[in-house]
Amino acid sequence: MENALEVTAQLADFCAGIRVETLPPEVVRRARLLILDLAGNMVRARHDAESTPAVLAMARAMGFTGGSARVFADAQGYTAAGAALVNGVMAHSLDFDDTHAAGTLHPGAPVIPAALAAGEMVGAAGADVLAAIVAGYEVTCRIAVALPAGDHYQRGFHPTATCGVFGAAAAAARVFGLDRAGVASALGIALSQSAGSLQFLANGAWTKRFQVGWAAMGGLVAATLAREGFKGATAALEGKHGFFAAYAPHPVPGRAVQDLGTVFELMATAVKPYPSCRYGHAGIDAVLALRAQHDFKPADIDRVTYGLSHAGMLLVGAPADKKANPQNVVDGQFSGPFVLSAALATGAMNWDSYKLLQDAAIRGLLPKVHCEHDPEIEAEFPANMSGRVTIESHGKSFTRKVVVPKGEPGNFLTENELRAKFASLADPVLGASRAAALAGTILDFDRLPDVSPVLRFASQTA
Repeated sequence: MENALEVTAQLADFCAGIRVETLPPEVVRRARLLILDLAGNMVRARHDAESTPAVLAMARAMGFTGGSARVFADAQGYTAAGAALVNGVMAHSLDFDDTHAAGTLHPGAPVIPAALAAGEMVGAAGADVLAAIVAGYEVTCRIAVALPAGDHYQRGFHPTATCGVFGAAAAAARVFGLDRAGVASALGIALSQSAGSLQFLANGAWTKRFQVGWAAMGGLVAATLAREGFKGATAALEGKHGFFAAYAPHPVPGRAVQDLGTVFELMATAVKPYPSCRYGHAGIDAVLALRAQHDFKPADIDRVTYGLSHAGMLLVGAPADKKANPQNVVDGQFSGPFVLSAALATGAMNWDSYKLLQDAAIRGLLPKVHCEHDPEIEAEFPANMSGRVTIESHGKSFTRKVVVPKGEPGNFLTENELRAKFASLADPVLGASRAAALAGTILDFDRLPDVSPVLRFASQTA
């Protein structure tokens, strides 16, 4: 491990020097797939997320429209800051975006919109933007792991936003071609904008989505200020009043730079097969497998027990009375009882499942699903967001433990599966032909001479 006192400088040096041609080929391939996955989220959320009309009205009122930057599936032009903000909000609005288990966050949602907006600002080549995205993932995830994420959560912070602003700044700074000092300054400016609260869990607020978009825009602003010579705080991460000291009680700063440049946290990033909090996915996998094996019907179920880690309980298991009575999409996304009940009742858990919040069969199952802390599952954390489901039916008990949920790096979706997920999100908005063409372009991302045309293409609708 390198000297933790130089964490910010080491990360800045890494980001300034990263190049596609020196990255491992598997990292480049995975980055393309992660861009595709997030693009599908942004396209669908632009038209389906219930918070979208308010976000677009805000963008118009604030003067974020009328520029040359683009928002996915939106014919309106935006300023660069507006595009980063709106795309960032859309990226996280379905809660269907990628996840990093050890960091307990969604790295793509703040990083990719910032990198794309920066790319449009300077007409950057796809190779430079993709390298910047890799840099942003590394910064976001490594900072979260160094906190560590569990302590940060216990303080009520939302690390996708708090850590994501640094990744967004690093990505935009790399697109701009800033040197080590410039990237470090961008990180120092981002420190002043690091925010994000878990209080959205109290009432299903849309702030979870907004604060991620704000992180994307904040990172872009930080990098732009640094590009123009604005001085940022030094030692932004490890300093006496830096991020680690202020945002967690027992940080381990050296983790942020351990194996930097040889081990890529981007490769430890998962994609979601289900549009809900990642801590529910092991349970959904288990329920779907048990349902297929035993042909359970809702009337057959006496009790379902979902064993979770402490972190999982915080997000999808407690308080039990609230999780058993979801009233809106955000409630449902963060309710272990709902996602398991939907999977049990219908054999699926997809974006349209949220239309069934008041479905009688699901409502009948909700009080039968009980989340509890499971020491064996806790032992898998933070390496895995595992879960154990036990279904009691007609006097018999059926158990399935899922250590590595589908979509995790050790159980990753294939390119065809990711294309299918993208199509399920984008086809209804763009039309099948345009969506397929967009997917093909994204999967050729690092070979594009200029990212601006693909953003213009992505903004057109059927």
